[in-house]
Amino acid sequence: MPPPTTILTVNDIAKTFVSEQIFSGVTFQIAEREHVALVGVNGAGKSTVLKIVAGVEHADTGGVTRATGLRVTYLPQEARFTSDRTVREEARYAFAPVIADGDRMREIEARMGEASEADLETLLEEYDRLQTRYDAAGGYDIEHRTDEVLFGLGFTPDQFGEPVNQLSGGQKTRVALVKALLADPDLLLLDEPTNHLDLEMLEWLETFLRGWNGACLVVSHDRYFLDRVTTRTLDMAFGRLEDYPAPYARFLDLRTERMSRRMQEYEEQQALIARTEEFIRKYKAGQRSREAKGRQTRLERLERIERPQTQDVLSLKMGGAVRSGRVVLHLSPMQVGYPTGETSADSDSQQKQVLVASPELEIERGERIGLLGPNGSGKTTLLRTITGELPALKGRVQFGANVKVGYYAQTHDQLHRGGTTLSTILDAQPMSEESARTYLGRFLFTGDDVYKGVDALSGGERSRLALAVLLLEQANLLILDEPTNHLDINARETLEAMLVGFDGTILFVSHDRYFMDRLATRIWAIEDGRVKSYLGNYTDHQRQLGRRIDGSAKEAKEPDRDRGKENGKDKADARDAVTTTGALAAGPGSHHGRAVSRADGKAQRSLVQVEREIGKLEGKLNEISDALAVASIDADVAALARLGAEYERAQTDLEAAYARWEEISAQFEREAGAVPIR
Repeated sequence: MPPPTTILTVNDIAKTFVSEQIFSGVTFQIAEREHVALVGVNGAGKSTVLKIVAGVEHADTGGVTRATGLRVTYLPQEARFTSDRTVREEARYAFAPVIADGDRMREIEARMGEASEADLETLLEEYDRLQTRYDAAGGYDIEHRTDEVLFGLGFTPDQFGEPVNQLSGGQKTRVALVKALLADPDLLLLDEPTNHLDLEMLEWLETFLRGWNGACLVVSHDRYFLDRVTTRTLDMAFGRLEDYPAPYARFLDLRTERMSRRMQEYEEQQALIARTEEFIRKYKAGQRSREAKGRQTRLERLERIERPQTQDVLSLKMGGAVRSGRVVLHLSPMQVGYPTGETSADSDSQQKQVLVASPELEIERGERIGLLGPNGSGKTTLLRTITGELPALKGRVQFGANVKVGYYAQTHDQLHRGGTTLSTILDAQPMSEESARTYLGRFLFTGDDVYKGVDALSGGERSRLALAVLLLEQANLLILDEPTNHLDINARETLEAMLVGFDGTILFVSHDRYFMDRLATRIWAIEDGRVKSYLGNYTDHQRQLGRRIDGSAKEAKEPDRDRGKENGKDKADARDAVTTTGALAAGPGSHHGRAVSRADGKAQRSLVQVEREIGKLEGKLNEISDALAVASIDADVAALARLGAEYERAQTDLEAAYARWEEISAQFEREAGAVPIR
């Protein structure tokens, strides 16, 4: 079977904003039908790479090469467009060229009855061409395809006729996603497509993309989504891009192995450099000065391995909260929602809009409840009712003994928008400015960041600040509304680890199914306006509903499990996936030859052989030197004479080997364009 055709090549692109270089040397290819994830911390440049590939922005250096006729559709994070069309008309606009062909076909049909014989033949030829193209583009199925995608992404028939310019920002982004999917491009560029989607929409989108034959490049913080949709991962870190031939969950293992190997190589090289410098210092003026000089030359030509960099991570630790009673929260049969402001015709009682009704529910100490439901089903309203921000329409909320509630609002209402990052912490808990700055440093606010106004913070920064305020409260019941919003993957994983180790009780809403699976011990699902309780996490809940969970989703259920039990093929694949550099010779008596090119050839094979010979001779010289020292102490004249002669022969052989090494390495440099360092 021939390899898939490359449809896009990104070659050595770089981008600088003002004076700060965001990334450089970014190179990768995408093949037809390949589904690729682009991951990295916030600010790594992922969205900028997508914009450069889409042609929205230009790289400072390097370029992008597309296959001839490649059709590309780009979906930004937030759709910023206005349109007088209705939702359905805007969605159908994705088929504009096909619809134009259909309109032209109808024009031809109308003209056929009055056309002359000569004109009729011309019209029939054009009609045949248009009909073939129209049929191939799925023109006869436009209405069905449009409705299918609109329904899948949460639009109801009542919304089909609404003007797009009256929609919310999130709804506009969903309309843009509908158009992107209906356009059926060869390459789809998606920047955070899961934003503004509830779980039902997410599952529909995953199914759609898994069955889609086009290629896609996806930026997303939704690890569950990436695992189900993509098969390859590009990692943006420290201004560079690295390629891993695996979906997200397995990419984590490959990256850990790669970083571990690089750290080992770095440490081995540092140890070798120290030994070599000590040897040069010790023998540069003595009998082995020529050998020391040779080592000095090789050390100067050595390509130094950089110490592997690691990302700064949040340092989240829960304070020592008071232990609550066994029953933390009790809800009597409840109705939550809003009064309509109107009174019923037959009484003076105020009418009400009930969003959620619940039976009697109870949360015990240590439970972690995940609250699920479609967008608009009342999840946030239920949380606000429990915290007392809204009155219940019916029923009541009772907290247990010694319960202290900490509430994380999705909209970060707990932050005072007029203040600064530093003042927000000082208002939350009295402490010295130095202590507050140190505390903020655990949440990655450093330097002048602490003086930023809350209004000027990005969504991710506000999320981190809200978490910082929450942790100061030392609550034993955490009520969290979408705590992972705006957090990059590293921050989400840190938050997960902290909450898993929290010995209190948690009630939370999240669209992050990885987060839900790792944290939840019970699910409260809002179904048809009522809360139903299920034991287990998200994956367990899906099984109870009879839904199929594939292998990637099952792995997402326990992202922190030991994945070291790979089969032999997996381990081989992981080794093949990791690009490594060799190490220098470890000095006398050992050899770890370093070849900076994978090119085969006679010169390289000869070089390896002579390096092995040099390693053996250096080891032999060390052994003879030790024996000479012992013979000198013992005053063994015969042994001194014999060992001296052996040393001279070995030294001569070593010098000859050095000469051969220089000759072959010069030849290697001419052939491969690189100098191997032993």
